[in-house]
Amino acid sequence: MEYIRVTKENLEKEHICCAITNNKDVQVSSKKAWLADRFDEGLVFLKSAERGKCFVEFIPAENAWVPIEADGYMYIDCLWVSGALKGHGYSSDLLNACIEDSKEKGKKGLCILSADKKKPFLSDPKFLTYKGFLVADEADNGIRLMYLPFDENADTPKFKECAKHPHIDEMGYVLYYTSQCPFNGKYVPVLEKTAEENGIPFQAIHIESREEAQSAPTPITNYALFHDGEYITNEQMNDKKFLKLVNG
Repeated sequence: MEYIRVTKENLEKEHICCAITNNKDVQVSSKKAWLADRFDEGLVFLKSAERGKCFVEFIPAENAWVPIEADGYMYIDCLWVSGALKGHGYSSDLLNACIEDSKEKGKKGLCILSADKKKPFLSDPKFLTYKGFLVADEADNGIRLMYLPFDENADTPKFKECAKHPHIDEMGYVLYYTSQCPFNGKYVPVLEKTAEENGIPFQAIHIESREEAQSAPTPITNYALFHDGEYITNEQMNDKKFLKLVNG
């Protein structure tokens, strides 16, 4: 497999894997705008040359859009291989590339979000454990911060206190999201319209800065849905899934 590193210079002409369509699509444009602002902060986006969901995205943990304390680590935003590209060792290729890059930059290790059990849009804990990752911290909702230290004496990363106990005061449905995930550009407006048409109390809070993300009341910031103060899910929803959730 050939891999391509997406940079400021080739961002416009390269597809970004998680949203394979043209640059005029809101999913692509929102994601690429978010990426463009992150490259100067050390973000790396490595993807397969073949069109498909096969990529890894990582950034120095100090600049990550998640509420963690992991100075000196590299944070993996997303490691995703799916469809026909699964089962060929590409996840290992991408992870190894991340490890090599991070070691060259003198990082203490890697960290990534997962869960006690496999959840949509989060890395498989079994795969991470197989690769040597350990559980660094766990929030009340089962979301885990896992880490792969390069030095056994390295400090263990942890969630900030604001993320350890995901809870908010607002009633109704409240969605926290960022533009890191391209699907949000399409589906958050769908949820807003669906909620309005069906009289469902709903508020979408767009996290637009690293500072906001690092102080969010949830360990997952790219998509975190709450209901009456309690965390529900990180799974992106269309109108049908949202109405099914609301109607039980």
